[in-house]
Amino acid sequence: MRERDISTHDGGKLALYTYGAEDAPGERRVIVIGGAFLTALIYRPFSIALAKGLGEGWAVDVYDRRGRGKSTEQPRGYSMATEIADVRTIMDATGARHILGHSLGGSVALNAAQAFAGTRHEPDKLAVYDAAVNIDGSMDTDWLAGFADAVNKGEAGRAMARMKRGMNQGTALAKVPEPILAGLMAIVSRTKVNKLFRDLMPSGVGELKAAFEAADTPRDFSVLPPTTHFMVGKKSPKFYKVAASRLNRAVPGSTLEVSPKGFHGSVPAAVKELVSDISEYFTR
Repeated sequence: MRERDISTHDGGKLALYTYGAEDAPGERRVIVIGGAFLTALIYRPFSIALAKGLGEGWAVDVYDRRGRGKSTEQPRGYSMATEIADVRTIMDATGARHILGHSLGGSVALNAAQAFAGTRHEPDKLAVYDAAVNIDGSMDTDWLAGFADAVNKGEAGRAMARMKRGMNQGTALAKVPEPILAGLMAIVSRTKVNKLFRDLMPSGVGELKAAFEAADTPRDFSVLPPTTHFMVGKKSPKFYKVAASRLNRAVPGSTLEVSPKGFHGSVPAAVKELVSDISEYFTR
């Protein structure tokens, strides 16, 4: 693994990690854009597995988005435009021609590809898994205000409860009374992974608002590359499947794949079947 810092357009820095062939050409490089509350190192097992699955001469580049890991904090005036500019910076630094986005990183990937349409930064191949993008109001975002309020008050358990219920609408988890769920979240937040999750909550407020507050329409993304590949987990919340289906119908030539054993965390968990499917998409 190679680790380095990449300077941003606004004086910040992004921590970049490369797995596989460090000197791979752009057409054999995949940028991985991670989800909310997750650092680049959380994706290390997946990045290693993906580099191996892609084969000899391929590289996987994964970076810490703003406000996490070794990258600088979200700047004043942070928005989706900040994320798009950072994707452009990473593409320039690596020469990578392919992008994979997971969860909220999928929203960043889709918005970036939309902005890059018709320019030299338009990716040759774009894949997203459980992209967290609000299409035609596919997600009820009323929970966002309460989540932000709980984070600002330092109520980690309540904040986690509100986010879990909001992101898992229509499931049994969403029906658990908030006080009970908040108590459970306060307990699990003491684990190592959830402590990281809790520490990243302030950054999460900004990125969730940037991704969800304004509902997009399928037409907004119709300019995406015809090679775009939408992926969802069969066991993932319904919200992701609805958004992916609407986008697939709107993007001419795009494909939609449902991972039979997939759940929302399948990417960082490096589920073997999913790694194989993603590798096949980028190399075929």
